Amino acid sequence: MTTNRASARFEAVRTAGSRAPRVFKKTFSSPHDLDLKASEYFGCNTFSFDMMEKKLSSSDISILREFATSDKPLTLDIANKVADAVRDWALARGATHYCHWFQPQTGATAEKHDAFFSFDKRGNAIEKFTGKELIQSEPDASSFPSGGVRATFEARGYTAWDASSPMFLMESENGLTLCIPSLFISYNGEALDEKTPLLRSLSALNKAATESLKLMGHDVKYVIASAGPEQEYFVCDESLFNLRPDLLLAGRTLLGRNPPRGQQLEDHYFGSIKPRILAFMMEAEHELYKLSVPCKTRHNEVAPSQCEIAPIFENANIAADHNQLVLEVLRTVARRHQLQVLFHEKPYAGINGSGKHVNWSLADNHGHNMLEPGDNPMDNIRFLWFLAGTIKAVNEYATLLRMSIASAGNDFRLGANEAPPAIISCFLGDTLTEVVQKLTTAGGGSLSDRAKNINLDLARVPLISRDNTDRNRTSPFAFTGNKFEFRAVGASASISPSLTYLNAAVAKALHEMNDQLKKANPRPNQDDILKLIVDTLNEHKKVCFEGNGYSTEWHKEAEKRGLPNIRTTPDALAAIKETKNKTMLASLGVHRGEEVEARYNVKLERYIKVRMIELETLQEMLSNEVFPAAVAHTRILAQSAASLKTAMGGIPSELEKQLRIASDLTAKMATAKDKLGTFLEQCAATHDEPKLAAKIASEGMPLMEEVRKVSDELELVVDDQLWSLPKYREILYMM
Repeated sequence: MTTNRASARFEAVRTAGSRAPRVFKKTFSSPHDLDLKASEYFGCNTFSFDMMEKKLSSSDISILREFATSDKPLTLDIANKVADAVRDWALARGATHYCHWFQPQTGATAEKHDAFFSFDKRGNAIEKFTGKELIQSEPDASSFPSGGVRATFEARGYTAWDASSPMFLMESENGLTLCIPSLFISYNGEALDEKTPLLRSLSALNKAATESLKLMGHDVKYVIASAGPEQEYFVCDESLFNLRPDLLLAGRTLLGRNPPRGQQLEDHYFGSIKPRILAFMMEAEHELYKLSVPCKTRHNEVAPSQCEIAPIFENANIAADHNQLVLEVLRTVARRHQLQVLFHEKPYAGINGSGKHVNWSLADNHGHNMLEPGDNPMDNIRFLWFLAGTIKAVNEYATLLRMSIASAGNDFRLGANEAPPAIISCFLGDTLTEVVQKLTTAGGGSLSDRAKNINLDLARVPLISRDNTDRNRTSPFAFTGNKFEFRAVGASASISPSLTYLNAAVAKALHEMNDQLKKANPRPNQDDILKLIVDTLNEHKKVCFEGNGYSTEWHKEAEKRGLPNIRTTPDALAAIKETKNKTMLASLGVHRGEEVEARYNVKLERYIKVRMIELETLQEMLSNEVFPAAVAHTRILAQSAASLKTAMGGIPSELEKQLRIASDLTAKMATAKDKLGTFLEQCAATHDEPKLAAKIASEGMPLMEEVRKVSDELELVVDDQLWSLPKYREILYMM
């Protein structure tokens, strides 16, 4: 007879297997628009510049458009005009509330809703929204991570409107809320969020890159960083998800045996999308289009039930906001389909994890891509300059870039045969590697001829255009034609920190190159510029690697080159406090005052909290689920053995073997459970956070793996009718 918990598991499996795809109705700004193309309703829930142009003067629009790349503060007069316009628009759409939508250091977003409802001087009910309310709000800052910048009793903090990112309406079943992308700072002005440092880094990069271009003789007003994050995620049925305490509380499975069929057949990648998942994807894309999120690609990823969504490039600040919207919309829409979305970097052991490949490039106000090599990269001085600057940045600030992607979840991915190693390096591809080699050894020369097309010699198949470089999935920072792809960012992370420190590193590298160039010649010519490019490449090309990043040979070679290999998050986080990194961030104004120390404290505290949640959840699962199932199974086998011995005078050898295995594993589980309890007591007694984090990384993680191994062996032998936790085969395939 099954236990109640095991019965719930079987019922959940039946439910998951019987669900039909959800049919959703597209909704737009008016009921007669049901057949609109995506391009016709794109951004209908966004207060874009096009929308503002209908409400504001051309001069006001010009100021707002240039706000993102200028140092001029917005006036209250313009803010009042924008507030009037956005209020009328939002109310006409049915919105009742507004909020400053910001990104605290939790990796998620936050919002406090205020009603448009108010009273006039005569006490009459009105809808009110002013420029002052648009520009600034005051949420409680004491309950958000501050890393020691704010004490618990110091509650005042401010959100400030980021006019460079469009406002939008977030829909729910019962109404709409106007969301105002905002910064979040303390009473004393310290950054408490992820957006403020990102905007500072973009400003620093703009100044450095603009100066570089002017030194080269280009007439430019500004340079922006653009980004496009490819978002990987898993989906699973909510009925199975709800029976897994580890998925509910930790976002990943702490126990679970791999099924006989995982991803070894390699048939899931780009395979036909299951109807339920496709229906969910289509509805999510519909909602994202309305929010101006330019979704371009959807497909199955390598692992069962793993998917990806990717956008078109945008301004890096807007891309960061939009990626947060992608996470929120995917979660919300998934629930409508009785699904749950998993953004954890490694939700299933033995199955590929999820990343967030952040594509990054630079463009000037004329639309020229600084990382576009063109047909003759050897002669493209502008491209070579920014290529050299980026390589210099990655080499000099590798530890800072490693810190930017560090998290408890990403520790499972980095270095595994599914993600780049923890060694930060650049991949350039054959063409650019030859460019660098010829420049640094021969001072130039012609490049080898490479076929620009692939001819299959099939009459009905046209020529296939060929890129100037292949891809390298084992590289954390790879050139992919006209951009770099920061492949090591974790799926659950905000992309703001990785963009912030990448922008800052490149800005610093360009500043130093600018200063060297001006020192050599106040009016540099092309020969001066090329010489500095060659010198820079010679000094920093050691960070470039074209081979297999998974190989042990690369680890040995990287060590010879002096490249850092920081394996765990506690070690990686300390990089932000290195004098070199700290000085650079302060010199650019990316972090000010105590912000560097505060960021370290927040990230370290988060690592500890995440790991403690995992450890305590594992302890509960062992006590409430696994150990009782093991004991019950062993007892049933023992009772069967005793009955057969009485009835037959002996015990069948197979039953005796199964009883011995079950008894041994149950004893091992009891021992493992005790060791876990002892370790948790030791953690509770350790009050030094760096020591606690190091202890968890060096002792706690191996212990969790030890416990998991015993549990997974038990899962194989315990009667299926007694096992209450949904198994991998059910979670991954019942959809």
